[in-house]
Amino acid sequence: MLVRGACTAVGGRLGNVITVALAAALRDAGLRWHPSTGDRFVIDKPGVDDDVYTVSEMTVERHDYPTGTVLGFNGTTEWALDSVEATESLWLPREDQLRTLLGAAFTSLDRSDVGLTVTAVVAGERQTFDAPDAADAYGSALLAYIRSALD
Repeated sequence: MLVRGACTAVGGRLGNVITVALAAALRDAGLRWHPSTGDRFVIDKPGVDDDVYTVSEMTVERHDYPTGTVLGFNGTTEWALDSVEATESLWLPREDQLRTLLGAAFTSLDRSDVGLTVTAVVAGERQTFDAPDAADAYGSALLAYIRSALD
């Protein structure tokens, strides 16, 4: 099922997913997306990045071509978007995906004054990452982990 318009931006937050800014920072740090069923994304263009979409065989389908991946919008006659290149999309990883990507570096998730704190081993040291929710805490930890791996 296509999720469109169900989440509106409030202070850079789109519903229950990580912020577009954090998703962009992860992408820019080197995190690559291979679209799968259930993945959420926004179209990475100003003015249209408020709507969150979900990859689904029914409405948003992944098509792999030699030239790249295209996300096809099936049955969306109410608006004029047939497909978008995956490179024009910005993945909004879920909490479970971020935790999986953090892997063995993940130590713990705890409540804090800010909301939640992820503790992870980054560059050989235990570090904490505070955020209002678990997804952003995991995302911040993963961003630090990726950046440290590239130093």
